[in-house]
Amino acid sequence: VWLGLTRSRVYGPFMFAEKTVTGNTYLDMLEQFLEPQLISDDIMDTVVFQQDGAPPHFAITVRDYLTQAFPGRWISRAAPMMWPPRSPDLTPLDFFAWGFIKSKVYQVKINNIQQLKQRIRAAAAEITPAMLQKVFRSVEERWSLCLDVQGGHIEMH
Repeated sequence: VWLGLTRSRVYGPFMFAEKTVTGNTYLDMLEQFLEPQLISDDIMDTVVFQQDGAPPHFAITVRDYLTQAFPGRWISRAAPMMWPPRSPDLTPLDFFAWGFIKSKVYQVKINNIQQLKQRIRAAAAEITPAMLQKVFRSVEERWSLCLDVQGGHIEMH
């Protein structure tokens, strides 16, 4: 499952059909699912794309695409904007979205994969623009704290 967030919108969830996500399948999702939406929302040329260090994200074809699609505006390992490893307190997907979604999805026992997918979609749909505004205010505060300690360890509660 892939999910993206901006200050005002949730992109996805995107459910990969493959059992294993590769650089090629991840690139297909970026090109065929995400990019058309960013273009339609007229933010393709301004959005800063952030991803973690998962192996499919590090494929050369993916990095080449990100360099072309988000010139100087993508954050990851080996990116124009380096991302500190093991920094979940700095990413809204880690400190907010996945926990929120899991809290909704696992309230009741899941019987099959289709039910799991439906619950993930429903939980993601519950994330409102007002929630995103609050989350991104927190992102700015967290990044500011990180800058204050010159990239040192911070812990949020």
